[in-house]
Amino acid sequence: MIYLEVPKNLKLVVSQAHQVAKHIFRPISRKYDRAEHDYPKELDMLAALMDGLSAGGGPQGGGVDSLQREDGANGGVRNGGNMITCLGLTELCWGDVGLALSIPRQGLGNAAITAVADADQKKRFAGVWAAMAITEPGAGSDSANIRTTARLDGDEWVLNGEKIYVTAGSRADSVVVWATLDRNLGRAAIKSFVVPHGTPGMEVVRLDKKLGIRASDTASITLTDCRIPKENLLGTSDIDTKKGFGGVMQTFDNTRPIVAGMAVGVARAALEHTRKLLEDEGIEVRYRGPLFEKSAAEAELIRMEADWEAGRLLMLKAAWMADNGIPNSTEASMSKAKAARVANRITLRCVELCGSLGYSEAELLEKWARDSKILDIFEGTQQIQLLIVARRLLGKRSSELR
Repeated sequence: MIYLEVPKNLKLVVSQAHQVAKHIFRPISRKYDRAEHDYPKELDMLAALMDGLSAGGGPQGGGVDSLQREDGANGGVRNGGNMITCLGLTELCWGDVGLALSIPRQGLGNAAITAVADADQKKRFAGVWAAMAITEPGAGSDSANIRTTARLDGDEWVLNGEKIYVTAGSRADSVVVWATLDRNLGRAAIKSFVVPHGTPGMEVVRLDKKLGIRASDTASITLTDCRIPKENLLGTSDIDTKKGFGGVMQTFDNTRPIVAGMAVGVARAALEHTRKLLEDEGIEVRYRGPLFEKSAAEAELIRMEADWEAGRLLMLKAAWMADNGIPNSTEASMSKAKAARVANRITLRCVELCGSLGYSEAELLEKWARDSKILDIFEGTQQIQLLIVARRLLGKRSSELR
């Protein structure tokens, strides 16, 4: 059974995350929105807290290091690392999405290491801040078209290619690079490799300017005869054309509910602040009675809250399934698709409802609207999520339904 209330043993961590969002993120949110590419030094002390959550393990563990699929709930119901990370990031993104993406050692590459690495690698890469490099100029949503290559030369892998839109790509200690062992074998040959910054042949060539999440750096990286130890391949080098690249895709099953949680957080921030601004103007939202008896602003806010709740529940379900060892690929895509689209629509509509005040920098509403758009794009676009869900529901392979 899935319970829809925050478990008692997780409430303390959720409360702590909310306090961080309120007292650390919100006060500096506009500062780093304007100072794109400046590193938010205020996050250094927060990183220590997140390290403590990750080290806690079990139901109290949090952070991307605890994002892993459990073998089962041992006959009971478990709320573990996936749930607490979703709930924690929901609160942090109520404060600021870009800052949440900038916390040291909480990169998407860390989630990939947790999902794919063996026990020895997890020990070796413990404490590393890892970004994740998937997208290329010619390979965005269709990861099967990845052209970056990895060739084994003695005891080293040699990587060549170009990666773009790498979140935390210049700040992280290492980058988890997706590359192919054989371009002719498509997805089955795609593996992930840990490349430390400073490795000869890897270069950050550009930092992008963006619509939103400006506190987070987004880099373009080139790999030119970049050599890394053989042991830096995550998982096995075996190519199984029947299984495809299920190992690296498990990363998405864990992180897509996290993106859904981020969307839930920023959307809740917009809803709460819009309700407050409307109340300041004498428009109080009344929940009793039919919608046609209410003002247009009231009715719209109530509709958006209902949509928001649907996204929140899908997020909770996907995270809960991962914690309890239940395959959640469909639910992970559903939660990301629904919550991200809802967040983008809600934040933009809240700007409209508040008029000139919503559009100005006097309030954070316009920033939340800009920040929310990326949640509908990265970790697989809205269209890709819907395609994944359709394939699963219809029992179609990727070659049959494009």
